[in-house]
Amino acid sequence: MKYKKIVLAGGNGYLGTVLANYYSDKANEIVILSRHDKETENNIRTVVWDGKTRGKWTADLVNADMLINLCGKNVNCRYTEKNKAEIFASRLLSTELLGEVIQDLFEPPKLWINITSATIYRHAEDHPQDEATGEIGTGFSVDVCNAWEAAFNKYETPKTRKIALRMGIVLGRSDSVFPRLLNLVKLGMGGKQGNGQQYVSWIHEQDAARITEWLADHQELEGVFNCTAPYAVKNDRLMHIIRRTYGCSIGLPAPQWLLEAGAVIIGTEPELILKSRWVKPKRLLDSGFKFQFETALAAVKEILDTDKYISYNSTAI
Repeated sequence: MKYKKIVLAGGNGYLGTVLANYYSDKANEIVILSRHDKETENNIRTVVWDGKTRGKWTADLVNADMLINLCGKNVNCRYTEKNKAEIFASRLLSTELLGEVIQDLFEPPKLWINITSATIYRHAEDHPQDEATGEIGTGFSVDVCNAWEAAFNKYETPKTRKIALRMGIVLGRSDSVFPRLLNLVKLGMGGKQGNGQQYVSWIHEQDAARITEWLADHQELEGVFNCTAPYAVKNDRLMHIIRRTYGCSIGLPAPQWLLEAGAVIIGTEPELILKSRWVKPKRLLDSGFKFQFETALAAVKEILDTDKYISYNSTAI
């Protein structure tokens, strides 16, 4: 097999599952660092850690081909002081811990990818934000991203190549943003959110996994990379694509005042929906990476498996 060992820190969530499945036939061993133990499945092994202290898990980093850090409390919550503290701590503590351990290892991982966020850029409706010319935004979520990347860059790791992967919204079948948007469509509420002109920078789950492999194989690449599809899509267009692909013609819009009121009720922040994230993966494109899903239409069709959904809905509606 191509890889001997891949380690996924905090890899028991949605994206970790995608990556573990993707690499299951590409690596001899996949190690998931998790707070909860789990039985070994084929070549996927779970090792318990708390993300705060050293332990036996450090031995699993030795001579790994790639370490991908996915740790971080879900930001889909109200920004109370308690939640803010947990959002910061869950990212910074685990990232700094990994940096300390890697720095001390004689045979550390060859590559360390830290999954960060494309929300680090400002609200943009005028032009896309790339790694070289993109403008850093302001606000709590941006403060988190800045501190996160600072923690990642805190330790010198001369034997380990490092990449901060600024991830967009991952679209996929299971526990991602997409099923929530699809549920709105099913309920007839799949119209635009706010004025619908805010950009959504997204990435299909399979391209997200393929990008990590591309970065592992191209040893000349390091630093910051935007992990988004090349063509961001406006919110109203994205919802239109999902409705049409699913086979639903009706989609009631959700104006900003309703989103702000609803966010309080369901325990989230309207910024997560209303901020315009227009991000361009310039460095990936320049390096020669070819996206399998360049457009939102192609991604949605693949996720929904169009033929099955259209057939189902022709009798269900």
